[in-house]
Parts: sequence; C-alpha cells; structure tokens
Amino acid sequence: MSSAAVTPAARLRGLKPDWLNNPKVWRTEVLAGLVVALALIPEAISFSIIAGVDPAIGLFASFTMAVTIAVVGGRRAMISAATGAVALVIAPLNREHGFGHLVAAVILAGVFQIVLGALGVARLMRFIPRSVMVGFVNALAVLIFMAQIPEMRNVPWAVYPLITAGLALMVFFPKVTTVIPAPLVSIVVLTVITVAAGIAVPTVGDKGALPSSLPVPGLPDVPFTLDTLTTIAPYAFAMALVGLMESLMTAKLVDDITDTHSDKTRESVGQGVANIVTGFFGGMGGCAMIGQTMINVKVSGARTRLSTFLAGAFLMVLCIVFGPVVSDIPMAALVAVMVMVSFATFDWHSVAPKTLRRMPAGEITVMVVTVACVVATHNLAIGVVAGSITAMVVFAKRVAHLAEVTAVTDPDGTTVVYRVTGELFFASSNDLVGRFDYAGDPAKVVIDLSSAHIWDASSVAALDAIEAKYEQRGKTVEITGLNDPSARLHDKLSGELAAGH
Repeated sequence: MSSAAVTPAARLRGLKPDWLNNPKVWRTEVLAGLVVALALIPEAISFSIIAGVDPAIGLFASFTMAVTIAVVGGRRAMISAATGAVALVIAPLNREHGFGHLVAAVILAGVFQIVLGALGVARLMRFIPRSVMVGFVNALAVLIFMAQIPEMRNVPWAVYPLITAGLALMVFFPKVTTVIPAPLVSIVVLTVITVAAGIAVPTVGDKGALPSSLPVPGLPDVPFTLDTLTTIAPYAFAMALVGLMESLMTAKLVDDITDTHSDKTRESVGQGVANIVTGFFGGMGGCAMIGQTMINVKVSGARTRLSTFLAGAFLMVLCIVFGPVVSDIPMAALVAVMVMVSFATFDWHSVAPKTLRRMPAGEITVMVVTVACVVATHNLAIGVVAGSITAMVVFAKRVAHLAEVTAVTDPDGTTVVYRVTGELFFASSNDLVGRFDYAGDPAKVVIDLSSAHIWDASSVAALDAIEAKYEQRGKTVEITGLNDPSARLHDKLSGELAAGH
C-alpha cells in the first residue's frame, strides 16, 4: 500500500500506544502495574522508617514519582518510587533539621538532576565497563534477597510454608497459563488462605498505617534564606547523584533485557522533574527502583509507560479505597515475590565455573569488588564507583605493558634508531626512561614514534627526561613520526614540565 492510500484512521492507529492497539499488551501492562503496586507498599513504608518520616510520606512519594516519570521519563516500563538509597542520604537531614528541610532538599535535588541531565551526565554511562554492570546486577540480587531476611527471622512457623508455597506457585503457575502474572496469583492465593484459615502471620498492615486521602501540594515549611540553602544543598546534591546513578544503571539494565534503547538524557531530566513534583506534594523523593522494575519487566513482561503509570495510580487506590484488604496481605507473599525477583535478577552465567575459567583475572576482580562494596555499604552508587575505578586500574596496568621499545644501530655505528610502539600515558611512560642505553649509544639517537601515541603530560615529561640524559653525555636526540595530536601535545608541553617551571 502506498503512503497516499493510508487512511486517517490507520494513521491514527499508528500514533496510538501499543497498549491501545493490542488487548493482550493492555492486559499485561495493567496486571503488571497491579503487582508492582502491591510490592511497593511495604517497600515504601520501610524506606519511610529509614528516612524517619511517617509511612504515608513514602507512599505519597512512590505515587507521585511513578505517575510523573511515566510521562516525562526516558525509559519505558521502568519503575521510580521512594528508595532506600535516597532515604539513607536524606535521613540525617530530617533528623537534624526537620521534615521541612527534607522536602526542600528533595526539590533542590530535582533541580540539580535537571541541570546535570542537561549538561550530559548520562553520556558518562558509556564509561561503565561490562564487568561493573555484571557486578552491579549480582549485587542488586544479593541486596534484594538480604532485605527479605528480616522478614524471615523471629516469625511464626507458618511464614515458612507460606513462602515456600508462594515460590512454588510462581515457578509452576506459568506452565499452566501466562495470562495472569504468577506473582499476582501468589499474593491473592496466600492472602485468601491466611484470612480464611485465620493464620496469624505478619501482614502489610503491621508495617504502618496506610494513607486515607490523596496528598495535597504545598511549599516546604522552611525559611527561604541563604542559610537554609547552604544547609540542604550538600544533601540535595548527594541525593541527585545517587538517584541519577541508580536510575541510569537501571535504565541500562532494562535496555539489555528488552533489547531496546532508552533516552538517558530525558531520563535524567525526568528524574529531576519527578522529584520536584514529589517535593511539592510533601514526598521524600526517590529514583528508579531496581527490584520493582525487575518485577515489572522481567517477571510480569511489561514494556510500556502504562504499567509505570498504573503502578503509581493503583498504589493510591489500594491504600485509600482498599486499605483494609491490602493490610491483610501476608508479608510472606511479598517476601516470596522478592526472593523470586532476586533469583531471576542474578546473572548465574557470570559465576559458572566454565565462565570463571575463561574470564581474565582482572575482570573477575572488578566484578568481585563491585559486589563486595555494594553488599558492605548497601549503596549501589558506591559499588559502581569502586568497580569503575578498579576497572581503570586494571586497564591501565594491562595497557602499560603494551608499549615496546626496539633499537636498531646503523652499520656505520654513528646513529641508533629506537622504535617505540604502543600507547604512551602515565602508566607506560614511567618505564620508558629505563629502556635506553644512554652510555653505550652513539652520538646521534633517533626516537621513532610513528607507531605510538602520546596521551598525557607524563609521556611528554618522560621524553624530555630521555633527551636531557643524552644531552648530558653530549649526544643529540631527534624525535620523529609523531601523529598530529601527539605532535601538538608535545610541542605545547615539551620543556615546560621540568622542576622550576
């Protein structure tokens, strides 16, 4: 069919989101949103406790973050809500200065995120090595599982068979049908069993009271002074960095799972907008939630913005309209869901003996450092930074040995040509000075750099030192073969790096 023959109705259908054109997609997105909303409730309440605020504050934040990011975010199907990482950053501010300062910090953090997003901070993601990404994913899986352990300690014995039953349902129910997400079936079945049989186990209601009305917008209750700004700015900037790093890493993970591309710059700005909206509604702020995103994308199969929007909308409906029913959901059901998520998230191939035997030791070290730092600090951002720094050190050490120096003396014995091959930077150039025979070489020395590249001032300083050592012995040095970038750097810095300049 030619483009001229396309009817207005067909063109309109092409502009509609996938979930409007396909009832199956619509059903998947709606049910995924419901499952995520149920899983968000105890998480949001727990993070509120960490931040030292009322449980309703965390639930409001999860609602506004999810609904806003569904519209302005750059990664479809990713869930943003109140998170533990953000709660840890802002808890001291709330404890020392009060809730008004916390809300003001959330708004300022949103502004910082918009600025950082506009400046292109998302482009830094390309410097995250694959081994760090694998370590990040595995550490995430470990943290998700560890977060469930407190729910399995000092509890009635009935909790353990309920968790086992929930896991069994999620493993075997998809073999019967995939129309309804297995986690939703597990939650409903275990709730019905505990209520009908009167089994006394911890429930969602035990975590805290659910809100009974929608949040109301307003300004933070703080004096609008420079003193307030200087108080909240460090916390706001830390929250902005942690939130962006966790969100961008999660977006990259979802990209890999779904084989689709996302707009990281839009996601960065969107996180800022969502935090500003959340702050004006009195929420505690947040970022992408990796565990809930895995429930949405990997377990439930969601792929559109509808599931993200409905996760937030269903969250408020469940709290306000169905609060008494939601309060009766056994924590065992949600623990089972999160244990399954942790199992599905972990990259088991990366720790298989066959993989470890083939993997370079440096790559394994980077992965282990990332996992260890995340698990030790419970902070994904710290683990990513530590893993990336380790990867840089490993890379520098590996590349440093690629610089080779070979010498050829002319038959008449008056000239020696040193051919340097490889990348010259701080790690490799440190060894360069010791590769020349200053005393034994003839009067003229040629250093051929046609197969090398100068990357930094350390390499220029090393070449200057080599020339100086030959000059002390009355010998001349000629450097040839520099490519254009290397020549420009050498001409700019040569002779300017010695002590006293």
